[in-house]
Amino acid sequence: MKPIQIQFLKSFLLHKMNNSQRYFILAFLFTLFLSSNFCVAQFTHADTLRGAYSKERSWWDLKYYNLSVTFDITNQSISGVNTILFSRNSTTNAKNIELQIDLQEPMVLDSVFEKDNATKLSFRKDGNAYFIQNCAKNEISLYFHGSPHIAKYPPWDGGIVWAKDKNKNPWVSIACQGFGASSWFPCKDSQYDEPDSIETHFTCPATLSCISNGQFIGKKTHANQTATYSWKVSSPINNYNIIPYIGDYVNIHEHYYGEKGLLEMDYWVLKGNEEKAKRHFKEAPKTIEALEYWFGPYPFYVDGYKLVEAPYLGMEHQSAIAYGNKFLNGYAGKDLSNTGIGLKWDFIIVHESGHEWFGNNITSKDIADMWIHESFTCYSETLFTEYWFGKEDGDKYCQGLRENIDNDKPIIGAYNVNNEGSGDMYYKGANMLHTIRAIVNNDSLFRNMLRQLNVSFYHQTVTTKDIEQFMSNYLNIHLTTIFDQYLRAQYPPILQMKKSATNLKYRWYKPVKNFDMPLIVNGNSVKCSSKWNVIEIEKDSKVQFNLNQYFLIYKEKKGKKVLTEIVN
Repeated sequence: MKPIQIQFLKSFLLHKMNNSQRYFILAFLFTLFLSSNFCVAQFTHADTLRGAYSKERSWWDLKYYNLSVTFDITNQSISGVNTILFSRNSTTNAKNIELQIDLQEPMVLDSVFEKDNATKLSFRKDGNAYFIQNCAKNEISLYFHGSPHIAKYPPWDGGIVWAKDKNKNPWVSIACQGFGASSWFPCKDSQYDEPDSIETHFTCPATLSCISNGQFIGKKTHANQTATYSWKVSSPINNYNIIPYIGDYVNIHEHYYGEKGLLEMDYWVLKGNEEKAKRHFKEAPKTIEALEYWFGPYPFYVDGYKLVEAPYLGMEHQSAIAYGNKFLNGYAGKDLSNTGIGLKWDFIIVHESGHEWFGNNITSKDIADMWIHESFTCYSETLFTEYWFGKEDGDKYCQGLRENIDNDKPIIGAYNVNNEGSGDMYYKGANMLHTIRAIVNNDSLFRNMLRQLNVSFYHQTVTTKDIEQFMSNYLNIHLTTIFDQYLRAQYPPILQMKKSATNLKYRWYKPVKNFDMPLIVNGNSVKCSSKWNVIEIEKDSKVQFNLNQYFLIYKEKKGKKVLTEIVN
């Protein structure tokens, strides 16, 4: 999750606007929509090297990382070795195919050795990609060093964070979603393929601690006043989730008895914040309880659950969530829904924990499909709210998020070039799911679909097509055109209507091909397509739409075409 400050600012401004100002903004956006004069993104060779699952990547399958990194805090540099185990694709003759490893400048790949450092391998460099030659064995060790790119505004831009806590102690971490784990260590930097397990060994000053993903397996103190902290992850993990947190940490531990038994829960906070954390983090078990109800068992019981105080707002690092919300409710003390409901709980705890199911358990193969992470996780906020505060609050919260929707471009990005789509993958994506739930009109079926989704794609990487087909089959509803309209088109459905005293004439205005999502009106589901439909209504009665169904309404005001949200 990369929290979107711009979205919050837009939400704030729209909240302060009057209706005429809102109409002006929507009319301007609709004019762009009708003109279709948009710039086409241009992608480079470097984008393809980073984003494509090329033959140099596809002939080998990641099995294991053993990553050792030393952090030189004084000089803001790192050095280390990543040993990679992999298997070969039996359908590919890989004898003369190079093996692609990614490592971004200014980091440097020093050398590559085969198993047991017996044979040094040659390689060539192409931008941020290295191509290893003549790999005869299934284990290589990659030695590297350098000063990683420094994140200026983490986690919104990627890189390493060299910071200090309030006591002037060093505080170091990394946030690299989208930017790439190859910004700090050599790896197969693609979401398509995950190592089945990893070990990490991080060396830092012995006066500090280093917290990471998974289970702690040991600490070794050295004569030069440094210490190495070792951790093991027993589940598949994506590169961008691998994380060190170096700081003056104190541990708070508790047990939670969930759907799969005993879950170890650890909260690592900076010294002096223990009491605040003990009070505030009571919300963590409540979050697991609510999300297990909706999504099924927490996916990483074997690796535990951690909240780790971080020098930035938050990130979904698997089994070691970055927490920087300053022990406040809401999103840094604000409510993204502008309803007041978002201030009843801590946004970072709920949202980032939701990513353990969507993003970490189920991972998109290509970041073009990042909506799979962000839409479901954003919707987990609604589901958490509903579980603890009731369906009415859950509905209001989800509807309130619509003020943050830009409708600037499609949610799905361009494939094979490391390209994310619109930031609408959060709020618009969540409202798409809420819309599907509304038209299905069977909450038990919808909940079971979410749970089975996490069973069927347990610890797997997936595509939009995988999710679309699964949901369509499970819910017994054709979702292809709904996905096309919400994810692949710029705008959600647009309803055009003409009301008389005794009937309502309506249609979807310029939808994607074959779009026929039913419309819920006056409590009934009625057919709706691009052709005019008519329903009879009681004389002079008010037309009521289901507010859980997200679409825009096409209107003409004083000769101008505008879009507005439904308001009953």
